[in-house]
Amino acid sequence: MKRILLTLTALISCIIINAQWPSNVTVIDADSGDSIVVKGDLSKGAKMDDLSWAWNAANACFPATQSSKFKGNHVFFALTMPTQCEMKISVTPTDPNADLSIYAYRLSAAEYYLVPELGSCITCEADHRWDGNWKNKVQTSERKVSMQNPGKDHYNILIGVSGPAAATSGAFTLKVKFEK
Repeated sequence: MKRILLTLTALISCIIINAQWPSNVTVIDADSGDSIVVKGDLSKGAKMDDLSWAWNAANACFPATQSSKFKGNHVFFALTMPTQCEMKISVTPTDPNADLSIYAYRLSAAEYYLVPELGSCITCEADHRWDGNWKNKVQTSERKVSMQNPGKDHYNILIGVSGPAAATSGAFTLKVKFEK
């Protein structure tokens, strides 16, 4: 019995150590400074047929009423969030008339769940084009979300960039800024 438990423990350890993001996720090195800039294009992604993970109560990323803003190709980026910081994430299309959306969710440092196979996350934030005008506010083509980590634990962050159904290509710049 002891040998079985040791073997099982070793197997689980190997799975955890070798866990990583799928190949369609671009991993960003968060140790490269206070600010990171990455170029991307929706043509490198794919459409996602099932968006119900987003309005699932365990994720609460965006409501089903906004799903049309996320029916285009999805491109994924991931990084490990440093401790005791705020992370500000933005995406800006190269074409200022392009319509992009962004979402980001936080997982424990040992989890690598990719949507739509996301059962739950610690937190999820999204930004997309508004349906109407807001008094005294102007929306640009830049979309922004932020994550806070006041503690001493590291977290995995998955960032998704998408757009409406017609958005299957389009270059963009993704910026991640860390503030202590």
